Order: sequence, then C-alpha cells, then structure tokens
Amino acid sequence: MTALTRSLVAFAHVASVERSIGFYADLGFTVKNTVVPQGQSAPVWAWLESGRADLMVGLADAPVDASQQAILFYLYFDDIVQAREALVARGHSPGAIHYPFYMPGGECRLEDPDGYVLMLAQI
Repeated sequence: MTALTRSLVAFAHVASVERSIGFYADLGFTVKNTVVPQGQSAPVWAWLESGRADLMVGLADAPVDASQQAILFYLYFDDIVQAREALVARGHSPGAIHYPFYMPGGECRLEDPDGYVLMLAQI
C-alpha cells in the first residue's frame, strides 16, 4: 500500500509576513488565516490562497538570504501576457516572457521580496 498525498502546500520563511501578504495580493492571493501572537500587532504566519493555489508564509528566525532560496514556485495563469502587464502596472519587475519547448504558452520570472523565484506561466 502506498501513502496517497491529498494535497501539498508550500511554506516559505519570510522576513515580514505583512510584506509577503501585500506582495502576493498583487498575484491574486487573499488571506485565509493568520496567527498574531498575544501582545503583538503583526502576524507571524499566514495562509494565502488564490483559486487552487495555497501558500503559507511564516516569520523567519534568522535573516532570509535570497541566494539560498533554492526552489522555484510555478504559478499558472490563463493569460500570461495580461498577468505580466498587471504586475508591471503595480510596480513589479517580472522578466520577459519566454516560450521554451516545455511551456509553449510562455513563462516569465519574478522574485518575491525574500528572493523566492516565482515562475509565472501559461500552459
């Protein structure tokens, strides 16, 4: 018998949960849940969701080193050109759209405030 995974949710350590909530809001994510410890005003953890995409972010115990973020997050959009244009209009700097053989709909790269690489793609 094998273990059947029901779902997978990435958890990223971040320098500021509030900053990450704002950044990911520009990608369509809303806050599903947060944890604000008693006596504090800022969340130390948040669950974000957008459609079928879920992401947890939690306050890092140490400074986040962008060069050590060795994972890619693929975010899929119905219209990559429109998504990229919307992000540029909000002040973000996604890379140019490329059309590699494995992603004929196109993909571009965007880094979040902690250096996590987001590959924005259209299948």
